Amino acid sequence: MTSLPKSGGRNATGKMSNRYIGGGHKTQYRIVDFKRDKEGVPGTVKTIEYDPNRTARIALVNYADGEKRYIIAPAGLSVGTQIMSGTGAAPEVGNSLPLREIPLGTIVHNIELHPGQGAAMARSAGTYAQLVARADRYATLKLPSGEMRMVLVTCMATVGTVSNGDHMNVRMGKAGRNRWAGRRPRVRGVVMNPVDHPMGGGEGKSSGGHPRSRNGILAKGQKTRNKNKHSETLIVSRKGKK
Repeated sequence: MTSLPKSGGRNATGKMSNRYIGGGHKTQYRIVDFKRDKEGVPGTVKTIEYDPNRTARIALVNYADGEKRYIIAPAGLSVGTQIMSGTGAAPEVGNSLPLREIPLGTIVHNIELHPGQGAAMARSAGTYAQLVARADRYATLKLPSGEMRMVLVTCMATVGTVSNGDHMNVRMGKAGRNRWAGRRPRVRGVVMNPVDHPMGGGEGKSSGGHPRSRNGILAKGQKTRNKNKHSETLIVSRKGKK
């Protein structure tokens, strides 16, 4: 673990740069192994733990060479289970191996987008992707949104679904629980004055006009992805399209 100081939404000069941030319980950062580069070294799951810095649960793994590491715990992983990573590992829950060695139709998470980079996709609670095809250098993954995306077959992925799938159903219950998480009350734009927000002002309960950000950028449906992004060519089909 390492210390995790809070900014309170302030920048290096002490001025507020992010609103609605402040307070919250003191936390320590658990260093999670997203690369899973202990190839050929078996590890045993010792504990499944809560992590305040992410929605998923984490698992403490004791490796045969004496090293201990945290990993993102997949659903169904239990204490005492043996896991492996690298080429030749069995495609079982918790094992991490290249996409070229994972059987088609397998559910995976913690997916690399560049070899050796470490997991970048499907890391939060309940997320996953399905390996649906493989050809030459690329494997095709289907995401829960319906998007189909190609990833290099040399990239690593972990078998299974990320744990704590019920996170999306959590109800805070009271305002204080949000304060524990470091979230201050958020003020709606329509109740501000015109000087503070484009949707502010008006007599009584005015609608505020078309939803937009404080900077005037339209919300509700405007595409925000850069069409010139390098990985654009790797997306086979967009979410919501067949």
